[in-house]
Amino acid sequence: MSSDLNSVILIGRLTRDAELSYLPSGSAVAKMSIAVNRSRREGEQWVNEVNYFDVSLFGKQAESLKQYLLKGKQIAVQGSLRQDRWEKDGQKFSKVSIVANSVELLGGRSDGGSFGGGSAPSGQSSGGYQMRPNYGQSTGPAQGAYDGPDAGDSFGGDGIDFPEDIPF
Repeated sequence: MSSDLNSVILIGRLTRDAELSYLPSGSAVAKMSIAVNRSRREGEQWVNEVNYFDVSLFGKQAESLKQYLLKGKQIAVQGSLRQDRWEKDGQKFSKVSIVANSVELLGGRSDGGSFGGGSAPSGQSSGGYQMRPNYGQSTGPAQGAYDGPDAGDSFGGDGIDFPEDIPF
C-alpha cells in the first residue's frame, strides 16, 4: 500500500470568470483562478498575504457550474495538485495547479451572489450542490464528483429532488 497522498482543499474567491472549453474527447473543462487570503505574524504585526491558484474542473460539473463561477464569488475546491513541466529556449519551467474533484459554491445573497441564501434540504449545501469526493475511483478528474439538483441525498436525508429550474 502506498503512503503517498495528493489532496488539497481550498476556500477562496474567483479572480476572474471561469472559462469553459472542450477537450478533443468532448469532455468539458472550466478553467478559473482563485485567490486565497492568509494572515501571518511578522514581528509585532499581522501581515495579509494572498496566494493565487489556477484550478481546472472537468466534466458535467464544469458545464453546470460555469454560469455561477463569476469573478468575486467564494468557492470551496477539493482536488489534487498537478505539476506541469516544460522547456522553452533551453530554460526549464514548472507550474503547480489544482485539478478539482469537486467545487462548492459558498456565500449567499449577502455577498452579492444570486445563489444560496436559504436553508437547504438535509445533506445539501446552501448552494444546492454536494461535495462528494471520488476517492479510489479511476474515472478521471471530476467524474462522479458532482451531484447536482437531480441527485439523491447520500447523507441519509429524504432524497428530495430539485425541480429543473433551481431557485437561485
